[in-house]
Amino acid sequence: MSEQYLPSPEPLHRAVSRFSNVTVLVVGDFILDRFVNGVIERISPEAPIPVLRGRGETSAMGGAGNVVANIVSLGAAAIPVSVIGADPAGDNLMRMLAGLGVDTGGLAQDANRMTSSKSRFSAQGQQVLRFDEEEIKPLRDAERATLIRLFRAGLAQADIVILSDYGKGMLLDGVAGELISICREAGKPVLVDPKGRDYACYSGATAITPNRKELGEAVGRAVFADDEIVAAARELISAHGFDFVVATRSEKGMSVVDADDARHIATQAREVFDVSGAGDTVIASFALALAAGADRVIAAAIANAAAGVVVGKRGTARLTVEELSGALFRSHGPIAHKDAILDAAAAARLVATWKDEGLSVGFTNGCFDILHAGHVSLLHAARSQCDRLVLGLNSDASVRRLKGPGRPVNDEHDRACVLAALASVDAVVVFEEDTPLALIEALKPDILVKGADYTIDQVVGAEVVHKAGGRVVLIDHVAGKSTTGTIGKFTASARKS
Repeated sequence: MSEQYLPSPEPLHRAVSRFSNVTVLVVGDFILDRFVNGVIERISPEAPIPVLRGRGETSAMGGAGNVVANIVSLGAAAIPVSVIGADPAGDNLMRMLAGLGVDTGGLAQDANRMTSSKSRFSAQGQQVLRFDEEEIKPLRDAERATLIRLFRAGLAQADIVILSDYGKGMLLDGVAGELISICREAGKPVLVDPKGRDYACYSGATAITPNRKELGEAVGRAVFADDEIVAAARELISAHGFDFVVATRSEKGMSVVDADDARHIATQAREVFDVSGAGDTVIASFALALAAGADRVIAAAIANAAAGVVVGKRGTARLTVEELSGALFRSHGPIAHKDAILDAAAAARLVATWKDEGLSVGFTNGCFDILHAGHVSLLHAARSQCDRLVLGLNSDASVRRLKGPGRPVNDEHDRACVLAALASVDAVVVFEEDTPLALIEALKPDILVKGADYTIDQVVGAEVVHKAGGRVVLIDHVAGKSTTGTIGKFTASARKS
């Protein structure tokens, strides 16, 4: 079976919302990337070459370091494991990782190794030269023993493992196979971003993530069409015992292939500025989604959206949860029904995504214990004031404190499910406090909506919204028919602060 696949939005957003619970162990070649920018205005009098006048430079982590940076940027935890040089480039990498809040205890610096460094020189946005400083050699026995020890220690804390092979020596001479065997014994999935033509060294890995060119090189022939991709992937699965293959295909998206099934995921069309590090983003986001409970096809759809974001950036790029959520929103739509029930952190990310899309975000709150027509009318009127509406729902404990030991009649799960199913509600967030002030401070909605049985000075969070440049809207209702009492019938008018 082989077909194009467009997953529904719910499992995509759900997996992304769980990234913060995932820890990924990343082992491989850590590289220092330097980007030197300047202008070319003349030819050197010493030789027929252009003279680059420097206008500044930046540094970033490349290779396995960029995988770690992407994992952290996506809100998860990363454990880097490698042996790098005791040199200025290695010191820079250690400082960068520490600056991200990453524990560098899994990185050993050795005077006998040289940290790989790549310097890219650009003029007017066009790369004119790349200068590599590196020494490719396998680990010595002592270095290998150190790596295995650090790997075993990190594996105990990890949910999933990534082997990031850039061919600089870290995974040569059977090291990759030994690490894969350790993962298999521990029951931990291991994904490989491969290098070279012979994938026998990765035998037994859960999956590999080659691009189309690498896939073709591994089977000794060019592959382009869907059926050629599938045939090549299955050849590798049969030969090396992989569970599945995730093949990235540039403008054609990605393919997920196992022995019995194949799915092809179309990419989002967009302008490509730079593909540097796109593979790092793919394997980082794929691993996070898989460890967060997504199946391999959903994980690939998330990784595909992530790649679409980073190729639109210059340099070795990474992306945030907000950028990824925005990409998923554009390609697959918003979450719905029960999957619209979020915690405060996930809601804040979703609200940020909506705002990046240029959408106005409204907020209202309440106990909504016994849902009636007055509630529904209020929510409908609130939604008419904004593009997206978030509903803050008092938890069961909060309702008991406010309304007495006999309440709520319906528990928070049931109340949240019913409210999330309403067309006027885009997200539901349960809060434990007596008031939604902390939630409003976290979300910073553009519009705060309450029933007109309140006055502006009584509306919790009004000052927060005003300070952020938003507004408060009070929805009028028929006298004596508030949402806190009997069924309300609301007029179309609204009083705005």
